[in-house]
Amino acid sequence: MIYTVTFNPSLDLTMDVPDCREGSVNRAVSENILPGGKGINVSIVLGNLGMETTALGFTAGFVGKEIERRLSGSGVRTDFIELSEGTSRINVLVRADRETKVNGCGPEITEKALGLFFEKIDRLSDGDTLVLAGSIPSSISDSIYEDIMKRLSGRGVMIAVDATGDLLMNVLPLHPFVIKPNHHELGEIFGVSIKSWEEAVPYARKVQEMGARNVIVSMGSLGAMMVAEDGKIYHDTAVKGKVVNTVGAGDSFLAGFLFGCKTFGDYEKAFYIGNCTGGASAQSESLAKKEDVIRFLRISGRDYLG
Repeated sequence: MIYTVTFNPSLDLTMDVPDCREGSVNRAVSENILPGGKGINVSIVLGNLGMETTALGFTAGFVGKEIERRLSGSGVRTDFIELSEGTSRINVLVRADRETKVNGCGPEITEKALGLFFEKIDRLSDGDTLVLAGSIPSSISDSIYEDIMKRLSGRGVMIAVDATGDLLMNVLPLHPFVIKPNHHELGEIFGVSIKSWEEAVPYARKVQEMGARNVIVSMGSLGAMMVAEDGKIYHDTAVKGKVVNTVGAGDSFLAGFLFGCKTFGDYEKAFYIGNCTGGASAQSESLAKKEDVIRFLRISGRDYLG
């Protein structure tokens, strides 16, 4: 089973306001509401690809109930802890000449609730995969990902981490199966600017030397690259087409990669499936569907999924 963790899930409201004027009443011409959060995105895309997954995390209030309702409706199994106070957050994206995003705060996670969460984590065993993705609320220590990995050490659980800053750096000595910084985040670690996949390679290797088994670096319109634990390097350009919405594209890449690993046990196939899955999400108002991933793979000459 693949489990995903989202500490601060959300409902993401996107509104298209072509003639948005500051200080005035504006009207949207279209809008869309989707459950959000990096781990949740991974679960949704895995479900779209036909792989069973369970979303873990915390919800609260009427927004939390709607998040669960929408996830259940899309076929994602949930096992959230419902908090007794506060409400899950609503994030708003206004698309005009420029995009403006406002993220909500989310509820406080208590020590009692965190204890219940660890009880769920402790049930994971050999053969399971855990995805730790995204930022965390201020009520939780930034050692939380490290704490989770230490609890699961030696149990045969494969752990993927998609995070930045201390959340990422703290887990490297614990040898996560895969990490997925973008090129800006990788550059920030070493105080450099990375502008091509070739420039990313030595820094990806350095992170690997710090403990990560596989390092994927997403680079937006420039595509992506990967340094695998066997030393092989893979890279690919971005899928050609009109970019509609980049939110969730990186999470989709990770979902596609994990799907490929589970399905084929082959890093090369997993990498290219991941890249096409990320591209399929970037060119859609929602998250990648399997038929779109298959289409992009065929265009690239890699008909892995038939």
